[in-house]
Amino acid sequence: YLYSPLLFAIGSASTLLYSPPATRHSLPPPFPPMSSRKKLIAGNWKMNGNRVEATRIAAGLARKLTDADRPLPRITLCPSFPYLGLVHDLLENTAIKIGAQNCSEYLEGSYTGEASAKQIKDIGCAHVILGHSERRSHFKETNANIKAKAAVALKEKLIPIICIGETLAQKEAGQTITAILSQLRESLPKDIRAEQFLIAYEPVWAIGSGSTPTCEEIEHVHGAIRQELGKIVSPAGITPILYGGSVSPANAKEIMKIQNVNGVLVGGASLKLDEFWDIIQSSDE
Repeated sequence: YLYSPLLFAIGSASTLLYSPPATRHSLPPPFPPMSSRKKLIAGNWKMNGNRVEATRIAAGLARKLTDADRPLPRITLCPSFPYLGLVHDLLENTAIKIGAQNCSEYLEGSYTGEASAKQIKDIGCAHVILGHSERRSHFKETNANIKAKAAVALKEKLIPIICIGETLAQKEAGQTITAILSQLRESLPKDIRAEQFLIAYEPVWAIGSGSTPTCEEIEHVHGAIRQELGKIVSPAGITPILYGGSVSPANAKEIMKIQNVNGVLVGGASLKLDEFWDIIQSSDE
């Protein structure tokens, strides 16, 4: 599973304005412009649900895909670890991809309780979420940990969804851009290529709160991320940047129209079949 077709505020006064990356005068990139690529809708179930609920949601999505009468975006589901195999098997013959919510920074060995990128790939996953704020806060994961995990994920040809985002304290101190760009730079392995990963901007204060940044704030942050990516990978325009944080059927369509928003990472609403389907259908692609 490669990206070719998929490839798819707020700071202090001094950081509120930024310049777009300079135009590159070189051979055309091997991927179509970002605007022509389908959005990606990713559902993160976190540590929720059971076997019955996982079956109901996965089977329900499969039915809705069959009945769909319009082009749909790319879809990835990230169930809890115990249900990865179950959900993969239920959706194996559909366009929906499966992702894990974490992986070990070690490839294999005596690490009780861990799951390796190799095992996650073996069970059928295409993506893995890394650096979610809940892992950063509850489990004290650092940028260095996330960088190491991303490196082993890439080794196993998984596509990491690397999460970055500011806390409420950082936002109120005008440190949003400084915080997220530091996370971005320090969480990416050396020599990573633009088509090998996604970024998910999830303001920590918005996750599960029902609050979201304004469209202007989201556009500003995503633009700053895109500009910073231009210093790290080339062509920076092919790396998808997702927005996450209290995404719902009520706001998804508006969010996905924002420049440099290439999809959404959905939390609680992805556990509700009809709500998640409404978000999927709210994409213009």
